Amino acid sequence: MPESGDGLSELIAVMDRLRSPGGCPWDARQTHRSLAEYLLEEAYETVEAIESGDRADLREELGDLLLQVVFHSRIAEEDPDDPWGIDDVARGIVAKLVRRHPHVFASPDESVTTAEHVESRWHELKAQEKGRASVTEGIPEALPALLRASKVLARSEHLDVPLPDGGNPLADVDDEEALGDLLLAVVAAGRARGWDAEAALRDAVRRQAMRIRESEERIREAEGA
Repeated sequence: MPESGDGLSELIAVMDRLRSPGGCPWDARQTHRSLAEYLLEEAYETVEAIESGDRADLREELGDLLLQVVFHSRIAEEDPDDPWGIDDVARGIVAKLVRRHPHVFASPDESVTTAEHVESRWHELKAQEKGRASVTEGIPEALPALLRASKVLARSEHLDVPLPDGGNPLADVDDEEALGDLLLAVVAAGRARGWDAEAALRDAVRRQAMRIRESEERIREAEGA
């Protein structure tokens, strides 16, 4: 039976041969920038495989996504000023996982009650590491509005910042299918009024991010008092 990690070693060796003299001309000429579109495409195809429930397809798409990581790492090894490779990438994420899970690796007494709390705490630690003034910083503005809204809310879970009072629109929503129907109906209602649902949600997320930053500022002021 193959040892764990053998497959990854083989992939790294294949990529090394493709990029080396006598290898593949197409692979040899690629750069981080030229590969960006493929990285994005493979990420979307992986999501599609997850949503389809086809496990064989998911395994294949994860392989394509892994190839992108190995490909970019191999290109980075060739940088004359700041070379780094796949091992550096792996060590970096290991260190990050340990650092951002203090309740597991460093401070088992730290109070963590839910998965949502863990996720929110992760982004709080990330903001501290990167010197960011808010957990909302670093979320790409170009993300689709629904995805950006989800990330803003997830990162601010521990702050308990209230949402604008809109009643309870989910009172009769019992599952994700019904939620999807509700979202579709909201988009349709907006279109009927000449409103852009994507732009409206994007503006709402910006307002919520502002409320989150104001909450963070009040917390810092209270801690400094």
